[in-house]
Parts: sequence; C-alpha cells; structure tokens
Amino acid sequence: MLAKRPFFITFLAPAVLTAVILAAAIFEVLQYSVREFIPGSLNVGGFTLANFAALNKPIYWWVLADTFFISLLTAIFSLLASYPVAYALVRAKRDWVRSALVSLSITPLFTGEIVRTFSWMLTLGTDGFINSILRKLGLIDMPIQLMYTRFGVVVALVQFSMPVMIILLATAIAHVDRDCEKAAANLGASPTAVFWRITLPLTVPGILSGIVVVFAWTMSAFSTPQLIGGGKILMISNLAYLQGFSVLNLPFAATLSLIALVCALGSLALMKGVTSRIERRLAVH
Repeated sequence: MLAKRPFFITFLAPAVLTAVILAAAIFEVLQYSVREFIPGSLNVGGFTLANFAALNKPIYWWVLADTFFISLLTAIFSLLASYPVAYALVRAKRDWVRSALVSLSITPLFTGEIVRTFSWMLTLGTDGFINSILRKLGLIDMPIQLMYTRFGVVVALVQFSMPVMIILLATAIAHVDRDCEKAAANLGASPTAVFWRITLPLTVPGILSGIVVVFAWTMSAFSTPQLIGGGKILMISNLAYLQGFSVLNLPFAATLSLIALVCALGSLALMKGVTSRIERRLAVH
C-alpha cells in the first residue's frame, strides 16, 4: 500500500521522527534516574535506586502535593471561566460575535509564555494594575500581596490554560444534539432546566477531557510558578530545575521529571477510562 501511495511516507516521516526523538529523550531521562549522583561533577555513577528512595522526604511530598493542588485548582477554575465563553462561541447567532470570541480565545496562544508571565507580574505587582485601581477607588490603604502567592500563580495559569479549555468545551457543546434540547423545551422544561438536565450532561466528556488536559499541562508548568511564585511557590518542575542546574544533581532531577511524567500519563489514562464509562451510560440512556 505504501508503494502505491508514496505520499504516505512523506506525511508519516515527520511524525515517526518526532516519536523516535521523544522516545530517545524519555529513555535518557529514565536511565539518568537510576544512575548514581557524583557531587561536584556532571558525570554520573553506576546503577542505583537511591534517587527514588530519596523521594521519601516530607519536602518532596509537599512539593508534589502542592503541584497536584495548584494543577487541580487551575483545571477547575479554567473550566468555570471557559464554559460560558465556549457556550457563547457555539450558540451565538451573530457571526461577528463568534469571530470576536474566536479571536479573543485563540490569540493568547500566539503570545509567548514568558511575555504573558511578565504581563501578569505587572498586573499583580505591589504597584501593579490591580493594586493601583483598588487604591484609587479607596478600597485599600496598603497594597495587597498578590505576587509570590498561590493565588497569583493560579490566576496566571488559568489565563494560560483557558484557550485550550475553550477549544475542547466548544467542540463538546457543538456536538450536542439540538433536537434533544428542543424536545425538552416542548415538554415544558425551562431554558435553565434544559441546560442543567440536557446540555451539561451531554458535554461531560468534553468537560473531563478539558480538566485532565489542563491538569496534565499544568503539572509541567515552569516559568509561571518560577517568576510569579518568586521561589516561594515550588512545583515539581521548579524543583527539578533547582536539582539539575543549582545542585547539578542530574540523576535526581531526572527522577523528579519521571515522576511528573508518570503522574501526567496516569491522569490521561484515568480520563480515558472515566470518559468511556460516561459515554456508555449516556448511550444507554
């Protein structure tokens, strides 16, 4: 078949090459995670499982728990902020409204993460936009500490994650059968009841997909917690950076990276199982 359609090879070659490079990188991280750390040297020693045993310390469990907590908060608040936008994007009757929402939703994806992070630093800073407005309105006398807090990190991460969440939710909402909604309305259901009893349940697979994708994406966040957290808010990627580039403990940094990867893949596998069960229940009903 490939001989008859050689263009398949042209299309598949970049994907196969990318997969091979990714697999090689993951294998390199894996083999570094089971190598011995030699203090003061970039060279590594022989095989050891001491790096995984070193994870059994409160500070590492705390960083891992904080990473899970921030990622979960980011996913939940991204969902709450994105669902109305996605709903309006799909159901808007005017073309210019849909075009405006698409532009506003996707434009942040074309802005670099560092640029967006510095924008939030200017917004959340002591003399930033939010504190300046609150002082001018007479609501506060002293600046509110928004930088170097979990609140600031989560706010920035939510804004970064919203475009992806909106796209996933809009896809799910667009696949809702409008005839089901019309049938419920004809039977006397109010618009609110139609939404809660028909529309929202039918978009649950999209909601779960968005939550897990944003959760897994946030698990690897680095520059936002690094800059907005100011070293006070550590996520697992920041800890891996400190171990790898400050302590030069590359084996332990590889171990932390591997743990983050396993957690992200585990969340994706969990999403697949839960989504499949929900889709089967919806098909039965």
